[in-house]
Amino acid sequence: MTEIIESYSPGETFSLGEKIGKEASKGTVFCLKGDLGVGKTVFTQGFAKGLDINEPINSPTFTIVQEYHEGKMPFYHFDVYRIGDVSEMDEIGYEDYFYGDGVCFVEWAELIMELIPDDAVWIKIEKDLEKGFDYRRITIET
Repeated sequence: MTEIIESYSPGETFSLGEKIGKEASKGTVFCLKGDLGVGKTVFTQGFAKGLDINEPINSPTFTIVQEYHEGKMPFYHFDVYRIGDVSEMDEIGYEDYFYGDGVCFVEWAELIMELIPDDAVWIKIEKDLEKGFDYRRITIET
């Protein structure tokens, strides 16, 4: 199933993330796609808020995974852009995260496609400058 949502401000993008976070289930892997500066971090911050996580959420650019445990369930935020080989995911025990008691966000998931569960939710955020500087098209595929 594919759903397309239009956002016209960072606040709307945050709110959509928050709504999805409130509805998230344990064991769900979300794969987040989008170019640099498209709003992935804003969306992720909203998602964390929906999980009742109040600590600052930053992109894990220089680490593979950041863990947050204060909300209604653990939240694991991956950035696999710097993965040189899929075996690095084994080294960090990705299966414990993907199939554990929390929820995962994986940025650049297309780089580790062979590890992504079949039931993962894919979220793509795109700009369209013809519709405005803050416009985002958010496509959710389940």
